[in-house]
Amino acid sequence: MDEQKHGRDMTRKQRRLTIIGCSLGVLALAVGLVLNALRDSIVFFSTPSMVAEQHIVPGRRFRLGGLVEPGSLKRGNNLAVSFEVADTSAKLAVDYKGILPDLFREGQGVVAEGALDPSGIFKADTVLAKHDETYMPKEVADALKKQGHWKDDYGAKAGPKADVKADVKIDDGVKGAGGAVASQGKTPATEGMTR
Repeated sequence: MDEQKHGRDMTRKQRRLTIIGCSLGVLALAVGLVLNALRDSIVFFSTPSMVAEQHIVPGRRFRLGGLVEPGSLKRGNNLAVSFEVADTSAKLAVDYKGILPDLFREGQGVVAEGALDPSGIFKADTVLAKHDETYMPKEVADALKKQGHWKDDYGAKAGPKADVKADVKIDDGVKGAGGAVASQGKTPATEGMTR
């Protein structure tokens, strides 16, 4: 009777391998669930020409960066705004409903976050504008350099503020709808970008 019972019991090595195998399976499942959840919240930066080349599917969230095309800004009812974001070779129409940053204007750098709709219009839920004539989002500057359209005098007028990193995320504000952060007050770190 002891021999039958002993034959069905797992050896120490078998138990260890079973526990390790089950642990790895649970870990793989957890990593898969986390990556699947983060897939929709990861946002990438694209210029209008990159959007045209990559054929981004409608509904996929991303950041759109470039310059607001002069003459394209149109204001509608209930804070609705439409404008075009352009780089050197392409333009993309943007619709936004909300209050634009105080420094938003035509011909200036902008980064908008949102998704394309089925008609190819970018529906933005967040719009960030540059601080002054010397500020440019790091991603926009890198894209201009990559395309060979960077002017050496973009950062020349900045003076002592040129050393300040523009891509620092400040979370000293209040989280709004969709997890967006609105910074409060003016500190040296938050003066570079307005919402």
